[in-house]
Amino acid sequence: MQFSFIFLLIWGWKVIFHPFYISLTEIRYKADQKSLEIEQKIFWDDLEVALSKDNGQKVNFLQPTNKTELDRLIREYLISHNQIKINGKVVALEYLGYEIEEDAAWFYLEATEIPLPKTVEIKSTLLFDHFEGQQNIINFYLDKKPKSMILVKGKETGELRF
Repeated sequence: MQFSFIFLLIWGWKVIFHPFYISLTEIRYKADQKSLEIEQKIFWDDLEVALSKDNGQKVNFLQPTNKTELDRLIREYLISHNQIKINGKVVALEYLGYEIEEDAAWFYLEATEIPLPKTVEIKSTLLFDHFEGQQNIINFYLDKKPKSMILVKGKETGELRF
């Protein structure tokens, strides 16, 4: 879940704006299916900025001129900015789609044929090139209680042990 908070500080007659950027990634290991279900919540307008700059073309989530092309851009961006290793091996991520929820969008990915995780290494560089101070919160569920990490530019990778 990407939050673009704007903090206001009123000092005398001056108003100071300070944006705060966060995305949320929820990863659930499904033992019965030997798979990972991945949900990422990102403000769609921030992702529009990133995709537009990266591809040199205007991107519009609310009224895309070509939904297939938008899905391709999203898939390429998410796959290139997310990496998961289970027990030392990179897993193949598959983009499933997205849905818009007010100011944010949920993006869905999955990985199949995943063994029981003993170690999980996650790399997330979502929006780091476009927003100073971007933080990516990761929650990994092996059981009901998640293990969490916050990734930032300069510390794009974290590891969990089970």
